[in-house]
Amino acid sequence: MENNVEVDVHDVQSLFSSSQSDYLIRNNGDQVAVSTLKGKKLGLYFSASWCPPCKRFTPKLVDIYNELAVKGDFEIAFISADEDEESFTAYFSKMPWLAVPFSDSQTRDTLDKCFKVNGIPHLVFLDENGKLSSDRGVEIIGEYGSDGYPFTPERLKEIKDQEEEARNNQSLRSILESPSRDFVIKANGNKVPVTELEGKTVGLYFILSTFKRSSDFTSTLVEVYNKLKAKDSNFEIVMIPLDDDEESFKKELDSIPWLSLPFKDKKCEKLVRYFELSTLPTVVIVGPDGKTLHPNVADAIEEHGVNAYPFTPEKFSELEQIEKAKLEAQTLESVLVSGDLDFVVGKDGVKIPVSDLVGKHILLYFSAHWCPPCRAFTPKLVETYKEIKAKHDAFEVIFISSDRDQASYDEYYATMPWLSLPYNDKRKQSLSRLFKVSGIPMLVALGPTGKTITTEARGLVMIHGAEAFPFTDERLAEIEAKFADMAKGWPDKVKHDSHPEHELVLTRMQGFMCDGCDKEGMIWAYNCQECNFDLHPECALPKDNGKPNEEGWVCDGDVCYKAS
Repeated sequence: MENNVEVDVHDVQSLFSSSQSDYLIRNNGDQVAVSTLKGKKLGLYFSASWCPPCKRFTPKLVDIYNELAVKGDFEIAFISADEDEESFTAYFSKMPWLAVPFSDSQTRDTLDKCFKVNGIPHLVFLDENGKLSSDRGVEIIGEYGSDGYPFTPERLKEIKDQEEEARNNQSLRSILESPSRDFVIKANGNKVPVTELEGKTVGLYFILSTFKRSSDFTSTLVEVYNKLKAKDSNFEIVMIPLDDDEESFKKELDSIPWLSLPFKDKKCEKLVRYFELSTLPTVVIVGPDGKTLHPNVADAIEEHGVNAYPFTPEKFSELEQIEKAKLEAQTLESVLVSGDLDFVVGKDGVKIPVSDLVGKHILLYFSAHWCPPCRAFTPKLVETYKEIKAKHDAFEVIFISSDRDQASYDEYYATMPWLSLPYNDKRKQSLSRLFKVSGIPMLVALGPTGKTITTEARGLVMIHGAEAFPFTDERLAEIEAKFADMAKGWPDKVKHDSHPEHELVLTRMQGFMCDGCDKEGMIWAYNCQECNFDLHPECALPKDNGKPNEEGWVCDGDVCYKAS
């Protein structure tokens, strides 16, 4: 494994000895001679009580240490970055290993410099001869746990090779069983042999019960699971719990109808790595043959429910065709009407039937008061809305709130001049799924027929404002042609006295601050990429020679354009 330490072999006695001390300490005050470390594999743990990532990592390292300590050939030494002895003592009291005495600042400083500690937590592994095994110990512990021992490049390569072999020969047993366990558990504690699940389609549900997104999804998954079991589908779910708190795990297990791996089972962390978990919730589908059918069907379950079963490529191809047909047939009513929820609300709280909006251009504004980017974008959208509305009456915006309470919704909606779904309206979830809303603010443009024009209208408003209406490809092509025409006759490159170091290149820019006049600019700039230096065309070009100042051109400080 690559490392950043120039010296690969260290004399442990010299590392931990100074004019101030030649011993390490335990948290009960006992002194331990540095010589006792001879012949042991050693971890150097640079950490501090004031560091949140350290406080999160330390309990994991304690578990690993307690597991490896029985080998008798492994030790850890804590090198504190605390600023006072009281903080050091309180933090060290939670650690079962050794430490450099807080008073021995000389050794602590020397170790920091020797191992080039630029951030904490930082964990360095030395082998029994003092040779550097790795200076990426935090990453290794997080990824491999105690399986990484003795934390050498050779061991990590061995693990990767084993995982690759396991993928090539994957079965349900290789995924779920461990050397000491061949079963999964029910909520009542009963054990179910993994062999009983063979031949079934199995969903591996990775869950952190304290994560709201997971808890919200669980209710949807329970509904789908119960419907499939009622149909005698050959389907099962095994929960892969990622909780650190056993009470949270037990509470979750008591509330679900499926199976689970035991709390803090080693397989949980291994499966996180094996399936390259990147988001929650995740439901990995393993087919009846024990091979992975799909890396994550959580979105499909939310969108299609039981219709996504059995989660095969053929089923997803079928669903894709259904979705295409839905998009072709999409109307405003199909988007916004759900049962008796066939209205939106106005500023005075009056209900406005969706049918009254048919034939209009509609923007769906997914936003929330708690979201800083949303609050920054809303004034721009208000300005754009008023400009468009003044020219096109057949236009409307509908606010779809992600606010956490009625009061926040009311306060935020009071700043908006358009329509809204009522607070906590259940249509919000279906709309979020339909338009795949993964972040806010998001602005979706619907045409007069109700079909989706673009889900990227926010960016168009930011760049073009009301000029972007009606947000169609044709309109954008017109804008692009206008911008291209704007720059006709301008030189591709210029030299300018305000930036003599480099030539400035004519560049399309969404937005910039002119380094010449300190005013905001849009669309075109003369730019130096090396220095992040920008000038308005009117600031960059000679006044007696530049196109922006010739007859028929107008520069308003933000952009230069042809006068109409």
